[in-house]
Amino acid sequence: MFIDEAEIVVQAGNGGDGCVSFRREKYVAFGGPDGGIGGDGGSVILRGDHSVETLLDFKGKHHWNATNGGPGEGKNKTGASGEDLIIELPVGTLVYDRSTDLLVKDLHDDGVECCIAKGGKGGRGNVSFATATQQAPREHEPGEPGESRDLRLELKLIADVGLVGLPNAGKSTLLSRISQARPKIGAYPFTTLKPQLGIVELSDNRRIVVADIPGLIEGAHQGAGLGDAFLRHIERTRIIVHLVDICPLDEQSPADAYHAIRRELREHSQLLADKDEIVVANKTDLVASNEEVDEFAKAIGKKVLSISAVSGAGVTELTERLWTMVGRSKPEEAKTIDLPVPPHLRTNGT
Repeated sequence: MFIDEAEIVVQAGNGGDGCVSFRREKYVAFGGPDGGIGGDGGSVILRGDHSVETLLDFKGKHHWNATNGGPGEGKNKTGASGEDLIIELPVGTLVYDRSTDLLVKDLHDDGVECCIAKGGKGGRGNVSFATATQQAPREHEPGEPGESRDLRLELKLIADVGLVGLPNAGKSTLLSRISQARPKIGAYPFTTLKPQLGIVELSDNRRIVVADIPGLIEGAHQGAGLGDAFLRHIERTRIIVHLVDICPLDEQSPADAYHAIRRELREHSQLLADKDEIVVANKTDLVASNEEVDEFAKAIGKKVLSISAVSGAGVTELTERLWTMVGRSKPEEAKTIDLPVPPHLRTNGT
């Protein structure tokens, strides 16, 4: 199951309490203090991991807690430190603080991590309070509580190319033709229910990552159909391939279908509307000549590439053009923001 949103609460471990203890040695009537420091609590660390594909694990488990530090011991022994909790998230996950709705971290690559909640420090034992005038202190400190944060996780797939178009435009068929991805395909109007990623292998060890975004319909930005639930996944792509059925089953013209999707992209985000785009007329094997494609290109005022995802005609030209455009485009800079924990979120008041 593909899950791309989740809300969790993370709790770092509390620091261990300091120890009150005195030495007990043979022939030593009054041993000095030897109470050790408590161990530090474990921190909560978020890390991007390519092997994790969805946020499914975070739908069934809401609270994630690191372990507490152990208390100090006699003979000046420090308590055991709590173990850090490392939470592995899909690459492309945006981490938001729910109380402020601010972006805390963008896990934009494999291995990128951040300490989202810091463990509390261990308290001092009585040996730390010994002075020349107070040689047998019974004072100690409790451990500091660990930080707690309420987070919202939002996954945006990272791909070079995003395939968009109305349902049954042939996006899934095209993805299965150019990559090893095997999305569900049928000879009837329906839409893919989750984004699909495929790796296009070209000659000379060249690779392009392509995302098949579930088919949009008119009014998607207002919640129609699948709504805009998956539009966010196009925001990280460098190129948009707008696939249009040149021989539609309904009465809607290819030009109307193209403009309908363009309106949805524009209403969702100007960032999407401004991305580089290749307009592709699919299913050309069903038309007798290129007249329909020429009329479509004239109607929208753009150059249109003709392909047939079923027969493979024009697909090689498309992938080579994609490689050229991806190479020209600059990689989107990851918007990585590391914000300090707001004072009202800190459980230790520091």
